[in-house]
Amino acid sequence: MNFRFILWLLFSSLFGISFAQTPIKINQDRLEQQLKTLATYGQRDDGSTNRVAFSDADIAGRTYVMQLMREAGLEVSVDAAANIIGQKKGSESGLKPLATGSHIDMVPDGGNYDGIVGSLAAIEVVKTLQEHGVTTRHPLEVIIFSNEEGGVMGSRALAGKLGASALKVRNSTGYSMAEGIQRLGGDTTRLDQVVRKKGDLAAFLELHIEQGGILDQNDEDIGVVEGIVGIQWWAVKVAGKANHAGTTPMDQREDALLAAARFIIAVNEVALENEGKHVCTVGRIEAKPGAPNVIPGEVTLTVEIRDLSSDKMHLLIRQLRERADQIATASATSFDISPIDGTGDPALTDPAIREVIANTAEELGLSYRNMQSGAGHDAQDMALLAPTGMIFVPSKGGISHSPKEFTTARDIANGANVLLHSLLRLDKQD
Repeated sequence: MNFRFILWLLFSSLFGISFAQTPIKINQDRLEQQLKTLATYGQRDDGSTNRVAFSDADIAGRTYVMQLMREAGLEVSVDAAANIIGQKKGSESGLKPLATGSHIDMVPDGGNYDGIVGSLAAIEVVKTLQEHGVTTRHPLEVIIFSNEEGGVMGSRALAGKLGASALKVRNSTGYSMAEGIQRLGGDTTRLDQVVRKKGDLAAFLELHIEQGGILDQNDEDIGVVEGIVGIQWWAVKVAGKANHAGTTPMDQREDALLAAARFIIAVNEVALENEGKHVCTVGRIEAKPGAPNVIPGEVTLTVEIRDLSSDKMHLLIRQLRERADQIATASATSFDISPIDGTGDPALTDPAIREVIANTAEELGLSYRNMQSGAGHDAQDMALLAPTGMIFVPSKGGISHSPKEFTTARDIANGANVLLHSLLRLDKQD
């Protein structure tokens, strides 16, 4: 028996904590085996897995997951946005559902834990309650969101944010979102029926691997997510003057690429000069005309800013505009900085749910830390609809979106048990 679990039982009995009266826990071996089985859907000869949304492997994996959901006693359906919805009635009428879940689709050549851990752990929680004869007061809902990696499609649909332009976007399978929804059993003519209203759910919890290295580096068990960062993308166009590289003196050039290089350095400097956990990234750059013997006359690049505060992101882009003006004056170039559509606002998790998760981790004898999520998740859209919480478990080496992505079975079980008992705590509330 786990040493921490023994200490927890002793502590609970000494202080009369009722939580210890039903020390149920998930089946770690079963959950690990199901993770391994799901990894075979889309598995290639070299052992890696490719299960991009809308692919044949995605369809097969969804069929397997629906089988597990039915075995756990859930009534399973596919909504018009191709989300898989598993429902189980509660013992008291009139209470709103407690929902949990994640996704099973992957980025191309991704890993077998991102999204998958939260999806299968949610099913395992319901299965564990079934085996122990526990019926919650609230209805339970397990949601396996469709096409998370290709634009959080399923959760955006639930939040009423999946517009017509998004349906035209194609992923690496070649299918558009609209075609993919139909392929997965959804119906694009009924997307309005998918939209949930604020208050339709009592709460939403998502278990997820951290996808960074903070928990692993600090040997901590659980991350209590304070919020999911907002993401702003900006298109930057630098205009100079294309000219002959051999005949134009160095002091007479209007080099757009040189100005862009100075701006890229400024992005890093501005990020470091401001206190906080924000990040700023230049991820793409293109110079025209792109010939080795021509001074670049035009450069386009992107800037991405992430933070939990919209005010902080506005401050950063304002400072970057100021630096761009200075560089333009010094280099005889011009800058145009414009927002790119499709970016997301920050989503803070619910303080009361954060407290529930932290208290649950502590009573299970698990270490935890409060932290932000630097990656987007379905929980970001669900936070618009219901009080939302996220539970992180360690990613080995901080690696994610890679075949080398790995989280131990013990860490996954720890997260699943925190999810289980957090839901039970929330179930005591109306």
